[in-house]
Amino acid sequence: MGAPGLVLLWLQLCALTPAAYKVWVPNTNFDDATNWSQNRPPCAGAAVEFPADKTLSVLVREGHSISDMLLPLDGEFVLASGAGFGAADAGSRPDCGPGARARFLDPDRFLWLDPRLWRPGDAGRGLFSVDAERVPCRHDDVVFPADASFRVGLGPGAGTVRVRSVQALGQTFARDEDLTAFLASRAGRLRFHGPGALSVDPEACADPSGCVCGNAEAQPWICAALLQPLGGGCPQAACLEPLRPEGQCCDLCGAVVSLTHGPAFDLQQYRARLLHAFLALPQYQGLQVAVSKVPRPPGLREASDAKADTEIQVVLVEAGPETGGAGRLARALLADIAEHGEALGILSATARESGAPVWGGSAAGLNAPARAGLAGGLAAAGLLVLTALLAGALLLRREGRLRYAGRGGSGTRAGGSGPRYAGQGFGARVCRAHTCLRLQVEEARRGGPRSGRGAAGLPQPGVLRGGLRGGAPGPEVGPKELQPQLLP
Repeated sequence: MGAPGLVLLWLQLCALTPAAYKVWVPNTNFDDATNWSQNRPPCAGAAVEFPADKTLSVLVREGHSISDMLLPLDGEFVLASGAGFGAADAGSRPDCGPGARARFLDPDRFLWLDPRLWRPGDAGRGLFSVDAERVPCRHDDVVFPADASFRVGLGPGAGTVRVRSVQALGQTFARDEDLTAFLASRAGRLRFHGPGALSVDPEACADPSGCVCGNAEAQPWICAALLQPLGGGCPQAACLEPLRPEGQCCDLCGAVVSLTHGPAFDLQQYRARLLHAFLALPQYQGLQVAVSKVPRPPGLREASDAKADTEIQVVLVEAGPETGGAGRLARALLADIAEHGEALGILSATARESGAPVWGGSAAGLNAPARAGLAGGLAAAGLLVLTALLAGALLLRREGRLRYAGRGGSGTRAGGSGPRYAGQGFGARVCRAHTCLRLQVEEARRGGPRSGRGAAGLPQPGVLRGGLRGGAPGPEVGPKELQPQLLP
């Protein structure tokens, strides 16, 4: 690595080293258009109406002329220099219209646990956070901008929210006693509400390998707030076999690399390495990465020799329309770890990739969708052959040239001349074969092992078994069990 590269890496490390902090985005400013029902501040001569049963603080930056104002139950106006209110006749501006009423939107709509309402204060280009970590974590500093009024709801259901410090109204609260006194004051009640509690602990994350965010308990409420505009449900991922990383509310397309590490691993240095050595390359320009320490799934913990209950999760997603870059970068990271893992303090690494895009594209190196398509084609061909055989058998039977002789007799029962097979008709066998083929296609798509398969994971020739609707396997059919005979 040359001298310019080392300087750039040092600058990135300097930017990433300070404690993480998150900034509150929405406000209750009078002059912010998003706070009004008409998506604009009140025009001259408008009638202004605040929710009568609410409590809030409102910052006013400019002068406004209004015809009348309905005030909230309790609150305050914080007037900036030069700001104020004057009287004006109703409808003095043509675009307001006579009797136009500007309604201030519900200030209680902003919740602490909504990931959309926070922005990271220290994120570099190409970095993002999984949904649970977009909300302030246990060791984060929280900043409410001093040049804005705000109101934030604590809760519901997540218990006590714990962060490292809270900065509000020009003060920094790093001790629980000071924060508790502020929340109990009138200024605190105007800005914080709800059934939850807020607590601070000035202890910083002293582990160079990083600390777990600590929002796992609150994640159900985080996801509920995030998905509320979508009706509470996740949108369908635009790829086959999508992934859901730890801390993410919905499935996504890309790749996930999981690392176990030793005491020499440094999370900030590895994040900077990803930014400088990989995301800066032209072939990875459209990718974003999230790197954090997360709880290790118990199943993986038991299946491996590693005793650590945490791991480093690297999530790679594609921000642009092109696909396949996340998988390529995941494999590049594995190759880099194979070469430099010991120096980086990484003990092991595994990678998972999502499938091809649902609109028919293909991601390089992803073979599971191709196997599924091949197995689906074979299954379709098999069904066509079975359908043709069935049609031919029915035609011969209708002409009286086909009868069935079982092991113990002619196979003709009283009251009819139809075939007899374990209490089922011939059509049941076709359905059974169809079910078996469908299961094989599903298994081939997943790429898992299955009896009766070859090395490629495809169905092998032979007798198809499997009961209807997942029932018990039926008896094997061979030449001795069921013998079609042509009549002279």
